[in-house]
Amino acid sequence: MPTAGAEQHALQGGSQEKKIFSIYGHYPVIRAALRRKGWVEKKFHFLPKVLQNVESEDKGREDNKGAETKENQEIPLERLDDIHDVMSRLVKNEIPYLLWTIKRDVVDYHSLTCDQMLNHYGKTASFTTKIGLCVNMRSLPWYVQANPNTFFPRCYGLCTESEKQEFLDDFRRTVASSILKWVVNYQSYYSKIKAKSKKEEAKNGDPSPKKDPDTSEPKSQGLSGQLVDTACKVCQAYLGQLEHEDIDTAETSTEALTEEEWNNLTKQYYLLVHGNAFIPDSRSYFSQCQTLLSKISSVNPQTEIDGIRNIWIIKPAAKSRGRDIVCMDRVENILELVATDNQTTKDNKWVVQKYIETPMLIYDTKFDIRQWFLVTDWNPLTIWFYKESYLRFSTQRFSLDKLDSAIHLCNNSIQRRLKNDKDRSPLLPGHNMWTSTRFQEYLQKRGRGGTWGSIIYPSMKRAVTNAMRVAQDHVEARKNSFELYGADFILGRDFKPWLIEINSSPTMHPSTPVTAQLCAQVQEDTIKVVVDRKLDRNCDIGNFELLWRQPAVELPPFNGSDLCVEGISMKKAKKPMPPITNLNFSESLSDTPLKVRSPRALLDPATGPSQMALRQDWKREEAKVLSATWSVPVTAAEGRIRAKPAYAFPVSNYQHGDSKTPKSTFTRTQSTKHSDPNLTSIQNLSLVLQNTKPVERPRSPPPRASGNRGEPVPLCPTVFEEFWLLPNPRRRPSSCILQSRTQGWIKGVP
Repeated sequence: MPTAGAEQHALQGGSQEKKIFSIYGHYPVIRAALRRKGWVEKKFHFLPKVLQNVESEDKGREDNKGAETKENQEIPLERLDDIHDVMSRLVKNEIPYLLWTIKRDVVDYHSLTCDQMLNHYGKTASFTTKIGLCVNMRSLPWYVQANPNTFFPRCYGLCTESEKQEFLDDFRRTVASSILKWVVNYQSYYSKIKAKSKKEEAKNGDPSPKKDPDTSEPKSQGLSGQLVDTACKVCQAYLGQLEHEDIDTAETSTEALTEEEWNNLTKQYYLLVHGNAFIPDSRSYFSQCQTLLSKISSVNPQTEIDGIRNIWIIKPAAKSRGRDIVCMDRVENILELVATDNQTTKDNKWVVQKYIETPMLIYDTKFDIRQWFLVTDWNPLTIWFYKESYLRFSTQRFSLDKLDSAIHLCNNSIQRRLKNDKDRSPLLPGHNMWTSTRFQEYLQKRGRGGTWGSIIYPSMKRAVTNAMRVAQDHVEARKNSFELYGADFILGRDFKPWLIEINSSPTMHPSTPVTAQLCAQVQEDTIKVVVDRKLDRNCDIGNFELLWRQPAVELPPFNGSDLCVEGISMKKAKKPMPPITNLNFSESLSDTPLKVRSPRALLDPATGPSQMALRQDWKREEAKVLSATWSVPVTAAEGRIRAKPAYAFPVSNYQHGDSKTPKSTFTRTQSTKHSDPNLTSIQNLSLVLQNTKPVERPRSPPPRASGNRGEPVPLCPTVFEEFWLLPNPRRRPSSCILQSRTQGWIKGVP
């Protein structure tokens, strides 16, 4: 047993070198690899609650995460009886500098320091969810000069009406091209049968009775050749759209099919492909159909994988491990499934993707490829590609006659519950997995050994690079983080890989001998890249290779001068204010509503007009002032003691305190409060505010205007506690706003 001194020395070394890590979940390979490198684990002896709900909240997980989570919950807590447990207790108050978790939400992502490493990034749903990858691939041409249709089967999100219509149009176009394929394939099959019968006839010397393929098998009904004409018309229109020949064509053109014609075409297609119907005179359309298909294939790289059955795979947008995934070949059933579901929750948004009807098969069995890659930085984007991968086989023989998920889905979470079909080839492994090395040996035996290095492997690298580059702007690019992803590919008959989905936190459970070897190896190599390479750029990184590192963009040095503008603002000169004399205020008017009138509007009582004209002019001016001032209150700044709202009153002019002209009477009482900073922030009027002097004058009866009756002019007293002069954009440049903050507030102000 190590001594206490050795424990303390190891503890100090781990703390000083920042070699303390924490793990949430069952990752024995990561734990052992870090301990061998001198790291000390800060253990958490209680699993976080978030792990208990990881299956229900999982968005970007792949096939076996549910089993792994269940396994994590069943792990017994080890007794603290060895050196690692003792050291874990000693560092319980230290900060872990490497966090390895099953999902990002286990820890507070934003509270981590810049020195702490985490094996997850934030906001990766743009490529780790089915709907995110579906939407992002459409934006690929804006980022990379590449066509997503060359490596990603076309996909639609069925959560909006526009997306549904785009899918419906695609389904109908595929119906038309499938009819053309049926004609070509049927005639090719007829030619083979005819050639075979001739060989048998020449060999036996006894001509057998000729059988017409059109009548040799029982058929329910014969379809008119107009079906092929309509399909050719649709394909011609599709080619015209790709060549932009429909720019000047109205949407309601007579060349487009009506809804009734589309429904009729679809029904006859179902009879032709899924039933026993046939086209008697299909031989006369062979040349035309072959020419059109050749043109479509030159512009549509997915023509080969479409097949003739028009099968689509429907997936929940945010679920994983193959849950609720179905295959369908009738458009009405697909739309009905989406319409009957509840679209309010995120998990019920559906994604429909074109099913690859012509996959590469190994011993008549479908398979997919799990390929790992590691992202260590998003700015600049840095991707590491793993040289080893593994194949996952289906337990059933491949057939398009049945749309069972056990045949068409290779997810381990689905296949591990099933038994291998008795009719399946015995050359396939019982655990349904191959390493990529074993697959290359298989190709070598069949004379296609070069396809892995020339087609499959480079194409997978390009697909991953393109997917990451288009998602770069959406990910929360935290420095000192990294994440290992698992991409799923399916090969076509031409060995071309098609990207199906990308999974975060790929399973590392050793469920088979293949995963027991490769999963442990990729975890150890990940530690080499993210830990060892920080200290030594030339260290061993295992089977990882640098796939993509974005060139660093260096900003040019700025040699310009630090320019600034100094001076004072220029304003239009104010008009001189006419003298106002003998302004007295009556005490009886002190309780009336506050009304402010431009002094310029007041007329000399000795020379003014009649009292009736003066009252009318007063009302018009009063309406203008009130509409321009009292409609919007000016509130005090937030964060201070709540003050009563202040109202702004525009006046035509003001009189400086030192002016020799008679002053307008504005009584100002000294305030015991500090002025509001939001209302005193006008710097260019600070001198005016400092030099403005309050004038106290005794109250006297208001002046009387000249008239027949000699009644007093209805002026109101204005008593202010503080005032500021602010520019008023609603009036002339010479006008200003008199800002009032009356302590007792003014009665009658609305």
